[in-house]
Amino acid sequence: MGWMKVVSIVGMAGAGKSEVSRVFEQNGYTRIRFGDVTDEEIKKRGLEPNEENERLVRELLREKEPDAYARFNQPKIEQALNSSQGEGRVVIDGLYSWEEYTYLKGLYGENLCLVAVWSSPQTRYERLARRSNRPLTVEEAASRDKTEIENIAKGGPIAMADFTIVNESSREDLIKEANRIVALLK
Repeated sequence: MGWMKVVSIVGMAGAGKSEVSRVFEQNGYTRIRFGDVTDEEIKKRGLEPNEENERLVRELLREKEPDAYARFNQPKIEQALNSSQGEGRVVIDGLYSWEEYTYLKGLYGENLCLVAVWSSPQTRYERLARRSNRPLTVEEAASRDKTEIENIAKGGPIAMADFTIVNESSREDLIKEANRIVALLK
């Protein structure tokens, strides 16, 4: 295979990961959202999509295999890397755990690049309360932060990022910074 790049967008809930992923997608990357696995499993089990059930499913899937999301999505990543329209460029929206990172690093080595999106808890909680899809209360958001940091080691991939975007101002600034990183990776 020729040139390939797997870029994973990491960060806490509400930091702006999906927004940054969309910028990469608009620049020719095939977007793979790890959270789709959760959504599919919730549907399969006939559960109502809410924070409680999402957490339950995430924990159940990771209980046996901490790198489950990377493993479940690997065929999609490979398919995208091998497709002519993907041009060997994939952006992962929402790599969460240290185990997922080490699994993908083992497969893609230097071709894996992490982009962290950081926002303060206060900023993220305000965004999460306002979002139309899956809004969270401050309590739910804080609880999710605690769980993700303590149970799935979400901080590790953020700490290992090749690039970090501070998303404390405008959407326009976030998009501009994401485009700057896309250009650096060409």
